[in-house]
Amino acid sequence: MSEINHIVIVGGGSAGWLTAGVLAAEHRSLRITLLESPTVGPIGVGEGTWPTIRDTLRSIGVTETDFIRECDASFKQGSKFQQWVTTRAGDYYFHPFVLPQGYTETNLVAGWLERHAHVPFADLVSFQPHLCAHGKAPKQAATPEYAAVANYAYHLDAGKFGLFLRKHCVEKLGVQHMLDHVVGINAHDNGDIASVQTQENGAVGGDLFVDCSGMQSLLLGGHFGVPFLSQKHVLFNDTALAMQVPYRSDDNPIESQTLSTAQSNGWIWDIGLPTRRGIGHVYSSAHTTDDAAERELRTYIERIGEPRDMPAPRKLTFNPGYREQFWHRNCVAIGLSAGFIEPLEASAIALAELSAAMLRDQMPATRAAMDIVARRFNETFTYRWERVIDFLKLHYVLTQRTDSDFWRDNCRAESIPTRLQEQLTLWRHQPPSRYDFNRVEEVFPSASYQYVLYGMGFRPEHTGRSSRANDADRADRFFREAAELTSRMLSALPTHRALIDHIKRHGLSKV
Repeated sequence: MSEINHIVIVGGGSAGWLTAGVLAAEHRSLRITLLESPTVGPIGVGEGTWPTIRDTLRSIGVTETDFIRECDASFKQGSKFQQWVTTRAGDYYFHPFVLPQGYTETNLVAGWLERHAHVPFADLVSFQPHLCAHGKAPKQAATPEYAAVANYAYHLDAGKFGLFLRKHCVEKLGVQHMLDHVVGINAHDNGDIASVQTQENGAVGGDLFVDCSGMQSLLLGGHFGVPFLSQKHVLFNDTALAMQVPYRSDDNPIESQTLSTAQSNGWIWDIGLPTRRGIGHVYSSAHTTDDAAERELRTYIERIGEPRDMPAPRKLTFNPGYREQFWHRNCVAIGLSAGFIEPLEASAIALAELSAAMLRDQMPATRAAMDIVARRFNETFTYRWERVIDFLKLHYVLTQRTDSDFWRDNCRAESIPTRLQEQLTLWRHQPPSRYDFNRVEEVFPSASYQYVLYGMGFRPEHTGRSSRANDADRADRFFREAAELTSRMLSALPTHRALIDHIKRHGLSKV
């Protein structure tokens, strides 16, 4: 029945410091120590987030102005997928962050197919793709911090983000920061971790240990031996080449969405920050070579007007998958130590946020209560990781590309999770809805599945059984609303670059 008083977080970076901030802001009576290696730096390429990050930053007391200024952050309003369906140059679709207009009111899909099937689905039901296409910001200069005209997340410099969080957690939230190497782990007789042995500071004891040690997973994987469940048979990509590409001038437009362009054996991300672009190629090492992937990356960079002879890219390798358990005894893994799936849809930081939030909300008062919380945590995050995998795989299984084994293999039935296969069978006759994703906090709402399904060319079979499904007049009313909102917002919102420049000079007003 011993009380939980001291939390030891092993590892820094975005996951470690986000967790420290989320816990320290809520549990002022807890002692929180973050132990970080002085020589092992963060991976530093997780530059995309979900809209959840706004509530997370607000909850720990960070101002949006400081965050944007110090993390070289910009606004993200969704993703644009190019050449995922075919290899044609004009092939694209949007996955915006706002729900379709009238999404909960009627069957928009039936109205779209009946009268407007020639218009891309997202472009018809949402104003946000048009904001992105015109380089608009998701809010005005007078909009208060964290408030939105159009729902948004951020692109950011991941290295600067970790340092920014560290400074805030130490100076404002009282987190104890210790720079030292972990050289061993000491256990209690019952198998719990008693302390981590450090090189300079000896044994650092605690009641609950949070493993944020990255892909090493020093505690959960290394010490406890919790198995890693590889998902390479579902999601083939396991390698990335990353580059930082400067703008040609200080007034270059900043993209307001992540650009994802499919390649012969993977895809290229293109993320606009205020001072540079982060561009990288994610691919399957079983389907192509590093040299071939780098040639495609350099061809892309040359095509967007940058010199082909950029410095050598940074190579990262990973095994896509997650741990069989995320919380074992008195150790919980958050971030890359829990798992990693390719960066499509930017789930890495979001899963760390969700993990830290559940730990904060369900913090066990005693060791006796910990196993109950751990069981709930494991059930929740097994479900969440499986849904992330389903959603990412959805981007691949609907392709019409047959130009390489990579795309053909992605459509093989044996590589598609059973649940996703079942959903696709249902969606032949009805659009994704709340009945398909009925948890209170789903990682992706049903609207996200609609954006991808219909953006990728999936067309349901019209059964004509429901009178509501045939109510194209109601749907048309919402399509007109979306068009009117588009017109008003395009004229009222500043460009993305203009808003970022304003924030750097003047800041945003507090709520």
